[in-house]
Amino acid sequence: MKKLFRLTLAAGVIAAFAAAFYFVRVDRYRNFPSPVFVDIPRGTSTLRIGDMLAQAGVVRHPYLFALARALRPRAKPQAGEYRFEYPLTPADVFDRIARGDVYLVELRVPEGSDVFDIAKLVEKAGFAASADFVKAALVDEGFLFPSTYHFRRKTDSAAIARAMRAQFDKVWSELGAEREKQRQLVTLASLVETEAKLENERALIAGVYRNRLNLGMKLEADPTVEYAAKLDGHWRGTIHKSDLESSNRYNTYQYSGLPPGPVANPGRASLVAALHPAETKDLYFVARPDHSGGHVFSADYSGHQKAVASYRNGKQPEGMQSSSHRVAQKPARGARR
Repeated sequence: MKKLFRLTLAAGVIAAFAAAFYFVRVDRYRNFPSPVFVDIPRGTSTLRIGDMLAQAGVVRHPYLFALARALRPRAKPQAGEYRFEYPLTPADVFDRIARGDVYLVELRVPEGSDVFDIAKLVEKAGFAASADFVKAALVDEGFLFPSTYHFRRKTDSAAIARAMRAQFDKVWSELGAEREKQRQLVTLASLVETEAKLENERALIAGVYRNRLNLGMKLEADPTVEYAAKLDGHWRGTIHKSDLESSNRYNTYQYSGLPPGPVANPGRASLVAALHPAETKDLYFVARPDHSGGHVFSADYSGHQKAVASYRNGKQPEGMQSSSHRVAQKPARGARR
């Protein structure tokens, strides 16, 4: 009788282990029609996490998640928001949460984007309304470092701006740049970023702007006109005569010196160019007519006028060769007088 009891008990234990193994490591479950999110706050107990997962239809029963953790006692659930979209075993679910495989949304910010451009990307990614981001981040224009970021779904505009500013500070420190005249240098870098299409011209463009500044010449840079129109709320996609005549302080056709602040957010290469402009006598540049993205640089106004005429006629100036075969999406703009 005792032998039969022991056999029955052993069989029951084996059956229980087999069932546990099946439901924890083999049985894949999904009871939700579309992807679901489960947001686990810091300090949430294992049983509470199991309840949340069961309510979301991710596991059959809360205790299955607890059992999955019992099989890996050294692993701990990580706080964060998780996205589930296909059937998983409780062991798979626990593995993801123990790894901290939280759901993040990618935000890719190209070099030269201004705060208005970034705001559209933020809204498209589902973080916040475009107007909210502009309100939160406009003060940091120029210091929102262009890069690829990954944020939690519920990240607000202020947090996004802080992360981008922190990345700028990191890069600025890596470049060994000092805080003195930082705003002026970043403003210059923003002009370089919006004008340069070819890497080897960034320092040259910075050198041209530096020369014009030293001589008290107006920069007459089209990106400042565009930015002024955006600030005034009437940018129409192309520069009109009324834009050139705008009294906005950012309009460098009307005011000498640098604009009050950056007109875009420069990348590392443009920051380097602003910190180390090329030694040049050139005071002008205009886009090459071959759409290579390169520019013709001139030291005097007559030479510049010839380059402008060649650009308008679609002819390459005599003796000038394109420095790259890269095709620009649109003709680059240049400083004019």
